Amino acid sequence: MPHLTVRTLESQLQGNETALIAALTDAVVDVYGEWARDVAVIYLDGVPAGRWGLRGEPADEAPPAIMFGIREAAFTRPDSDELIAKLVRTVTDAVADVLGAHLRDTITIEFVATPAGRTAVGGVIVNS
Repeated sequence: MPHLTVRTLESQLQGNETALIAALTDAVVDVYGEWARDVAVIYLDGVPAGRWGLRGEPADEAPPAIMFGIREAAFTRPDSDELIAKLVRTVTDAVADVLGAHLRDTITIEFVATPAGRTAVGGVIVNS
């Protein structure tokens, strides 16, 4: 089940929440297929003004940072390079389309791989 956490300044996020959630969900579905719509989880973290710094100064605008939680098995698939590249493209496009194309070259995505047996749902370990 893919989990995406988007961290950006609150001022950049405000008013774009619904569009960003929809665009990111559609990006995941574009890569994995329609089944992923029911399991994609999107978290939006808006950082208040004065709490994001760049080059030693508070930022008026900041590059969105995305943490993408993904099963470790995605990296061992025969098509893993293509899968990850497509996820990078679709997620970057989704964020740039909603928050602004001028941010495209600064958007970062960090993939966090979770090994099988290291996730639990409803108090039960998920082994797949």
